[in-house]
Formats: sequence, structure tokens, C-alpha cells
Amino acid sequence: MSAAPKQVAVLDDRGVVSVTGPDAEKLLAGLVTNEIAELAEVPAVYAALLSPQGKVLFDFLVVKTDAGFLLDTARARAGDLVKRLSIYKLRADVQIRDVSEDFVVAAAWGGEVEALARAHVFPDPRLPALGVRVLVAAKDADPVLAGLGGERVSAQAYHAHRIALGVPEGGRDFAFGDTFPHEALLDQLHGVSFTKGCFVGQEVVSRMQHRTTVRKRVVPVVGNRVLPTETPPVLAGEVEIGRLGSVAGARGLALLRIDRAGEAQRDGVALTSGGVPLAVELPAFATFRIEVAHGSA
Repeated sequence: MSAAPKQVAVLDDRGVVSVTGPDAEKLLAGLVTNEIAELAEVPAVYAALLSPQGKVLFDFLVVKTDAGFLLDTARARAGDLVKRLSIYKLRADVQIRDVSEDFVVAAAWGGEVEALARAHVFPDPRLPALGVRVLVAAKDADPVLAGLGGERVSAQAYHAHRIALGVPEGGRDFAFGDTFPHEALLDQLHGVSFTKGCFVGQEVVSRMQHRTTVRKRVVPVVGNRVLPTETPPVLAGEVEIGRLGSVAGARGLALLRIDRAGEAQRDGVALTSGGVPLAVELPAFATFRIEVAHGSA
């Protein structure tokens, strides 16, 4: 008998898009940043749909079902994701629907979760420490979530867990339509395949992958007191180098020019946001470093 998870949270800000029909896999495979075919071997993948300019329009967790695929995405943007996918549908035999009202999305972490009847339960493909995701029909949600055991906590507790691990979330830590996948850490969190066939925006993403340095990234920051929640800019001295995103107490995530942060560290220039002094930390999974750009004085 597996141990119950320590914490379970319903994520009301997450929605679900259903993609079904004979051509569903082919459609998604040609559009999104990750390998949909991997779902024959793994429970879920993390992926994004980009603009032709290579910027993240939507990101989502994808799970395969008997009928097709479910995309766990930002609830406020689920309808827009349906419209965007439908643009590419053409004559494909695919049905794309916003089914957010039919599902409850939850996260469970801190212990093991066995497979549950009447629910899609899968490890978060971004980072094992995030725990598992649960997609369950709204009509079955109460008994299924009760069956998880553990302590029921707020969505804020989940976000504190996510922030502590350094995992960004679209719409909170980076702006949709204005952020490249590398900046949003999709390359670090298994959200992009660099070996698959074409997807929208692939050429731009490939060029960024082969650069020596990506200068802007979402990184964890720690204040010497509680951080402001109104997403103020991050300053190196008096120069803006990024913006604070989601916070939990004194910890937060910020989208920064990491080369400028490196220069500030080198020169002893203080970083602040909303008047709170900050230190930049790298998440344990990071393969990049905070370093000064070549040619900086």
C-alpha cells in the first residue's frame, strides 16, 4: 500500500482542452513543441504552442486517453487555445473542445499516489518533485480526491511548492505571446524536443538552442523580507533588468536578464524589487549559470 500524499490542492485556475478524432495525434504532433508520440511510452508530456515568431502562446500538460488527448492548461486561456488549434485544423478529422467545466484539476505532492479509477493520474512531466497531477470528471471529484488521502491545502500552498522548486507558470511568471521557450525554462523542464519534426516556431527555438548564451531566464529570487505581490520591476541599482512574478513569502520567481544579474553580482550592485533587497538562486535542475555576457566591461 503506497503512502498517501502529504498535500493535495485543487487548482481552480487550470482548465482542460479535449482533442479527439482520428487525426488528433497527427495534428498535435505537427504543432506543439514536444513529441506527442512519446505518450505511447510515458504518462504525460509538457509542451507549448508557439507563435510563428517562436514565442509561447500556450503551455500545457498532455495526457493520452482512450478517446484522444486532454490538455491541462491555464483555464482563462482554454477557449483561446481551442480557437488557435482550430486555425490549423483545416480538413483534419479532429474535434477540439474546451471541457474545463467538466473537469477538476488537482495536484498532489509529498508522497506516492496509486492509479485511481475514474481519474487521469500522472507524474508532472516537468519535474518529479512537483508530484502528480490529477484530472477527474467534476461529478466524481469529491470522492476521488478524498480517496487520495493526505492533507487538503489551498492552491496557494501548491504555488509555494512550485516557487520553491523554481518552476515558472505561464501568465504568472512570464507573459504569453512575449516570451521565448528558453526564457520560460521549457528547455530545462522537458517541454521542447530538439530532435522531432517541424512544429510552429521551430526555427527560432533551434537558433536559441545553439546560441552560446540565453540572456533572459525565469529564476528563483529570495528577499530579506516578504516580497511584494504586484509584480514590480527588478532593479540592479537604478537599472531595470527584469520583473518579479509569482511570490510566496520571501521567495519568488523573476524573469531577468541573467547577464545583467551576473554583472551586478560581479560589481557589488544590489538587486531590489519593490524596495526589497534580493538574491538570485538557481533551481537544482538548471543547466545554465548566472554569468557575465562576453564583452561586458
